[in-house]
Amino acid sequence: MDDLKEYCGVFGIYSPNSDVARLTYFGLFALQHRGQESAGIAVSDRKDIVCYKDMGLVSQVFDEKILNILKGDIAIGHVRYSTTGSSTELNAQPMLVSGENPIAIAHNGNLVNSLDIKKELEEKGIKISGTVDTEVMAKKIALYYKNDILSTLLEVLPSFQGAYTMLVLTRDKLIGVRDPYGIRPLVLGKFNGSYVLSSETCGLDIIGAKFIREIEPGEIVVIDEEGIKSTTFAQPDPRLCIFELVYFARPDSKFGTRLAHEIRQEMGRILAQESPVDADLVIPIPDSGIPAAIGYAQQARIPFSEGLIKNRYVGRTFIQPDQRLRELGVRLKLNPLKEVIEGKRIVLVDDSIVRGTTSRQIVNLLREAGAKEIHMRVSSPPTSYPCFYGIDTAERGQLISAYKSIEEVRKYIGSDTLRYLSVEGLLRACRGGAESFCTACFTGDYCIPIPQDIKVTKGILE
Repeated sequence: MDDLKEYCGVFGIYSPNSDVARLTYFGLFALQHRGQESAGIAVSDRKDIVCYKDMGLVSQVFDEKILNILKGDIAIGHVRYSTTGSSTELNAQPMLVSGENPIAIAHNGNLVNSLDIKKELEEKGIKISGTVDTEVMAKKIALYYKNDILSTLLEVLPSFQGAYTMLVLTRDKLIGVRDPYGIRPLVLGKFNGSYVLSSETCGLDIIGAKFIREIEPGEIVVIDEEGIKSTTFAQPDPRLCIFELVYFARPDSKFGTRLAHEIRQEMGRILAQESPVDADLVIPIPDSGIPAAIGYAQQARIPFSEGLIKNRYVGRTFIQPDQRLRELGVRLKLNPLKEVIEGKRIVLVDDSIVRGTTSRQIVNLLREAGAKEIHMRVSSPPTSYPCFYGIDTAERGQLISAYKSIEEVRKYIGSDTLRYLSVEGLLRACRGGAESFCTACFTGDYCIPIPQDIKVTKGILE
């Protein structure tokens, strides 16, 4: 994956007589790949809601002292990468709205009409402190919430236009909501007779919860002491973000009955069918390119090998490298195995090329290590259009395929050849038609209309 950021993960649990804060901590730990900027947990003890959040990784934000304070029967948690609003503590989630009927909200996705909702709230005298769409969602729900949270959501949700997988916590209920298109994932699990909601099944696995099903697009599930109730608030039109299967989801998460790892291997096999090449080795860009590279090697009957070793301790850091280290760029993260690469014709496999800068650096690394030929193969189509639904690519000028042809991209990154998986091949690997997935980043076909009079960016509410 070339410079595309993760976005958000949500986790919620209703489990009286359990340490719900600690279980949520583990769930967020499993979802850490979905966001590394901030983390937070809100807990209800049926009398009040307490929330703790801060900047940093889950393991940096929470310790034993904090988890021991967060006591209750119900909890929701959030890990964030900012796709709307700056990366500040003020925008960290869950968002807690105190008052006679307190609620907390954790949200994955982006609204395309958040500015309109903000203006509506401000006209009613409601102050918006941060610059994230989750706050306007939380405060609009709180404005209408009197006694019955379900009737409130049925009234308010139609005004939210965009992608939203949302967890709502009240004093006595855990609620899960998925927008009518189901762009962002949400699954339901069972733990010790109680219920769990998670962005991915890996969040269930880590606490030993059993996967039950996916929450359907346009569905609200309400979990309380009476069990679980489901309500449909809108006609479903399933359009799961296909990048969940290409990159975002953890390889061990399931979609239906299939692991993301298995689906990505199939992408690699179809890519090998569509774009064969005579080569000595298939090498992945770790870690995101590994499953597709395995599938490509199997189909092409070319040996698979590690050729780039990843330093897994390079990531979020509070110590900035000096200029000399900054210029080293990708060398901080990847080191080539010269003895493996030298004199070889290499098929280099990654899941996508977004901006192209990282791919260019990696190709240069392999050249310096003595690669005879480098054939770049990408297990998704060219990313040519911005995403307005929760991925940090809201400006088309950031996307190299938006203004360069495939041959121009090849020249820029410096590979001998460059081929992408076709949209048809990707859909075949995912076992769905275009109507089952959002493919707007490849095709420009946006299932939710984007307002023409505004530019949807991370700073829209700033």
